[in-house]
Amino acid sequence: MTTVFVSHPQSKLVHYFGDRATAALRDIAQVTQVRFNPTDTDLSSAEIAELAKDCDALISYRQTVGDEALFAALPKLKAFVRCAIDIRNIDVASASRHGVLVTQASAGFIASVSEWIVGVMIDLGRHVSASAEGYHAGRPVAPAMGRELRGSTLGVIGYGQISRYLCDVALALGMRTVVHDPFARIERAGLEQVGFDALLARSDFVVCLAAATEATENLMDARAFAAMQRHAFFVNAARGNLVDEDALLAALDAGTIAGCALDVGRAPDQMPSPRVAAHPRVIATPHIGGLTPPAVEHQAMETVSQLAEIFQGRAPKGAVNAAEAYRWQQAFGVRT
Repeated sequence: MTTVFVSHPQSKLVHYFGDRATAALRDIAQVTQVRFNPTDTDLSSAEIAELAKDCDALISYRQTVGDEALFAALPKLKAFVRCAIDIRNIDVASASRHGVLVTQASAGFIASVSEWIVGVMIDLGRHVSASAEGYHAGRPVAPAMGRELRGSTLGVIGYGQISRYLCDVALALGMRTVVHDPFARIERAGLEQVGFDALLARSDFVVCLAAATEATENLMDARAFAAMQRHAFFVNAARGNLVDEDALLAALDAGTIAGCALDVGRAPDQMPSPRVAAHPRVIATPHIGGLTPPAVEHQAMETVSQLAEIFQGRAPKGAVNAAEAYRWQQAFGVRT
């Protein structure tokens, strides 16, 4: 008997997993039982341990913490399958000590997030939200001169999968595009690789898509915002950890930058912080950049496919510790 536990809160299950993935999960030949988080909250390790006892695999919602307490409390768990790309709250070393395989999903939200970025750049440059807010409040709204994307300079911090897609879109729109990433060699025609300070000084729109690491904590600080042009806009679609929020608010108050758009922040579940989102020069959305049916279904269906491979004794693409996952290896006859 092979049992799988899905940790998504009930209200998140449809949006972040979906009926198609649920049906596909039940159709895996080796799966005999699927259990779901019966609550509408993010479960603690102790709560998961109680609900998922005797389970062979756990499909993890992005807020589910995989820590030492969880892996120690589930002696029959063979796989911790992450329905997200970010595994920073998973203690992979602990999972390895307990022989549990950890996987992560790939980025299915490349187009979705890129489109969100283009949308907020247009919004910022053409004062769309500000005008709408004035009309909603019953105030007279004066026409404001806008900025076209065509001919503007886009500065992209980080050159991962989303950045590559976004840069292609920006070039198609006629934007001059500069990129900073010390770990990438950029050879795409039309792109210019520049230093961090040069990007800040030259860009009309600064888009942060760098990975969140210890090295990039508060990458956008007071010095960085001071290096931007006063008419420039800042867009963060990566992680809140990359931004010093006090410095951002100070830059907005002082007019050091013209405004910003945020889909992420330091609030729970990677949401924008309320104090930043409330600023009149901020456009904030509740982490919806990747919240489209194709983007969500990509990761959910990939997670189910990973699980099918795991139960057949194969390490799927996305496995991060297959060599150390002895419990999984022994259960499914994996040869190392």
